[in-house]
Amino acid sequence: MTELLQAAIAPPNLVATGLLVFVLLYWLTVIAGLLDMKTVDLSIDDHGHFHYNGHVPHDGMGTGWLNGALAFFNLGRIPLMVFLSFVFLPLWVGSILVNYYTGNTSLLLGLAFLLPLFLGSLFVARFLTLPFVKLFTAMEKDHDAGAVVIGKVCTVLLPATAEHLGQASVRINGAPLMLNVRSTNAPLAKGETALVIDYDATRRCYLIEPYATT
Repeated sequence: MTELLQAAIAPPNLVATGLLVFVLLYWLTVIAGLLDMKTVDLSIDDHGHFHYNGHVPHDGMGTGWLNGALAFFNLGRIPLMVFLSFVFLPLWVGSILVNYYTGNTSLLLGLAFLLPLFLGSLFVARFLTLPFVKLFTAMEKDHDAGAVVIGKVCTVLLPATAEHLGQASVRINGAPLMLNVRSTNAPLAKGETALVIDYDATRRCYLIEPYATT
C-alpha cells in the first residue's frame, strides 16, 4: 500500500492521480448532497445536437462529428461525471503500470504516456458504461410514467433548484420511482417533501414545488 501511494504521488503519475482525486472528491460532494450527478452534464437531443446543462452551442463546422463522438461514448445517455470516472480510473491504473515497468521517473515522459493512455481509457470507459445506459434510461422513463407521476408527492433525495438538477423519489403502486427534478421556485433540500407538477421535455426532468404536509 505504501509503494502504491509513493507511485501515485511520483512526478510521472501526478496528473493521473490528480484527475482521480478530482472525481473522488466530486462523488463525495454528491453523497453529501452538496451537488447532484448532473451539475456538470452533457445531453444529446432527438435531433443529434448536444447540450451543456440544457444549452445548445452554436452550430459550426465539426459539430456533426462531435455529436457523433459524444453519442458513441454514451455521453448524453449517462451523466458526464459517471463517464469521466470510468475514464480516469483506468487512466490512473495505466499510468502507474506503464511508468513502473518502464522505470520512468520523468514528469515530461509521464505526460507523453498520458495521451495514448487517455485514448485507450476512453474506449475502456465506453464499454464499461454500456450497462449504465439502460439503467439511466430506465430512471428517466419520461412520457410513459409522466401521467402517473404528475400530481404525486415526492421526497427530495438530492437538492434541486431552478438551475440545478436534483433527484426525488415518488412511490407508484408501492414501488419507489427515481426522478430527475428541478424546483420551480424555492430551492428544495434533501429530505424535503415536494409535489410533482409538470414534465420539462426540453431538459428531460420533472418540475416540482414545495409541498407542506399537514
